[in-house]
Amino acid sequence: MRPDGAGRFGFNVKGGADQHYPVIVSRVAAGSSADKCHPRLNEGDMVLMINGRDVSKMSHDQVVSFIRSARTAPLGGELVLTIKPNVYRLGDVIDEPEPTAVPESARVAESVPRSDMLEQSLKLISDALKTGKALPQFEMLYRRNPRMSTNDCIQQQNIKKNRYRDICPYDATRVILTSCPTGDYINANYVNMEIPSSGIVNRYIACQGPLNHTTEDFWIMVWEQLCSTIIMLTTTSENGRAKCHQYWPRLYEQADYGKLSVRCLKERDTQTCVYREFSVKNRMKNEERRVTQMQYLAWPDHGTPNDPKEFISFVEEVRRARIGSVEPIVVHCSAGIGRTGVLILMETAACMIEANEPVYPLELVRIMRDQRAMLVQTPGQYQFVCESILKAYQEGLIKPLAEYQKRN
Repeated sequence: MRPDGAGRFGFNVKGGADQHYPVIVSRVAAGSSADKCHPRLNEGDMVLMINGRDVSKMSHDQVVSFIRSARTAPLGGELVLTIKPNVYRLGDVIDEPEPTAVPESARVAESVPRSDMLEQSLKLISDALKTGKALPQFEMLYRRNPRMSTNDCIQQQNIKKNRYRDICPYDATRVILTSCPTGDYINANYVNMEIPSSGIVNRYIACQGPLNHTTEDFWIMVWEQLCSTIIMLTTTSENGRAKCHQYWPRLYEQADYGKLSVRCLKERDTQTCVYREFSVKNRMKNEERRVTQMQYLAWPDHGTPNDPKEFISFVEEVRRARIGSVEPIVVHCSAGIGRTGVLILMETAACMIEANEPVYPLELVRIMRDQRAMLVQTPGQYQFVCESILKAYQEGLIKPLAEYQKRN
């Protein structure tokens, strides 16, 4: 890649030998040289060499200085990086130390009137983004709760059921199948998000995109958990790489998955979404149910949605879909952590705004990661949600409901 007119390559790194941490790409600016190079540089990529020089023994400052010096190097400003692609792209295990901290997120003072706490909390989000404090705080937060075990994931009979080798469900919160012929394991966790003072608990099952050989397991989970809504946040393949098996039949066709028969009754396309309605029949019990799938398409590979308003609108559709139901909705992308986490975080924040409750995104991510590891995977995803929360409130897309506005 070559620098832009201002001499910038458009990416940041963290780590270095002095920090006992590999050199990792922490941010890629949209439209920058790093964003446009081929293959594209991505958040989470591990930098191994810069213009042919090994960086494993360089300090953080040396790495940054070496990148900057490439602008005037004999190669004419060209920067050549040798990288190890991040885990979400290829499913490789990255041997990097896990953060174990629970960083303190700024909170509104208790002396602030109850009716003003929401607005003040959103100001804290805005200030953290403007000052550059938001993303370092996010990166300090543990990706996995170190007190939660994941032993079932690595049992010999279960390893092949995982799409990515190091994306494992916690034992304590994993969904346990009760009638699956291949065992009780599926790479899925219950994630429950309580909305204070409203009595609402949004219930999710966050899971990986089904593999060909786990499709029957997936539908058994949907049946056993009485789920009527599936949120799909990926396409089946992106840039030629499989992201999710097509686990449903084509329109008007039927497919059998063990004891369950699934028929696609309806399919409606928009520019950003595909909506499908399925009939799911348990042939052993002669019982039939309807399940709706909402597939969001406007999410570029390794990025964030192109239009925050479109994404906010989609989240509102998800919220409408759960009205009148106390059962969990199934949310999946490919690994079931990045995009899945973004949706859960955004819907939770939207509900808290309506309940006139202060919103602390970092604390919400911690609560989420205590139920499924690594939810909201990259700093870019976290920043996108923070910006979307502010946009939704400032433009009146989501407002406190009347019954919560008069509290002191």
